[in-house]
Amino acid sequence: IRVWFDVSHPWEMVTKAAMQKYPNPMNPSVFGVDVLDRKVDDQGRLHSKRLLSTEWGLPSIVKSIIGNTRTCTYVQEQSVVDPKEKTFELQSSNITFTNMVSVDERLTYRPHPEDPEKTVLTQEALISVKGVSLSSYLEGLMASTISANAGKGREAMEWVIRRLNTEIEELAATARGTIRTPMAAAVAEK
Repeated sequence: IRVWFDVSHPWEMVTKAAMQKYPNPMNPSVFGVDVLDRKVDDQGRLHSKRLLSTEWGLPSIVKSIIGNTRTCTYVQEQSVVDPKEKTFELQSSNITFTNMVSVDERLTYRPHPEDPEKTVLTQEALISVKGVSLSSYLEGLMASTISANAGKGREAMEWVIRRLNTEIEELAATARGTIRTPMAAAVAEK
């Protein structure tokens, strides 16, 4: 599957939001995020490796086909943020159930070529179901789930950006109040 869409915010804001996207109320299936490694290389790029704990919402027929009722899965996510080239690339793949299904996903965020106030997101996913009958049916089902989650991802991004903007406004108001307080006290003393 390959999906492109524009996000109506600058690349810097979208990148910050994407790094803080989970957990969120739009996609509660991701319930845990652990940073395994994070470093900046000699070119100034931020490399991150995270482990996501997720609950796959598989239909009961799929659970019966794959013979598993446990749907808690772990996803390894690796990302690179390049502030000079203004790219954010994120690759993820499941590390549980790999003997039955593999989902490899890649997201790339870049500034919109014509509008610096927007970001272009390219999302690609490769799904492979192994060793079960009806694998093309299951691959199609998972593809539609990933497509639906892409919409939830856009909503989550907006939610995080609103939250970040609120925090920035609150910090600015606090800073203004702190700056005014000593002056107000000095005026009151006179």
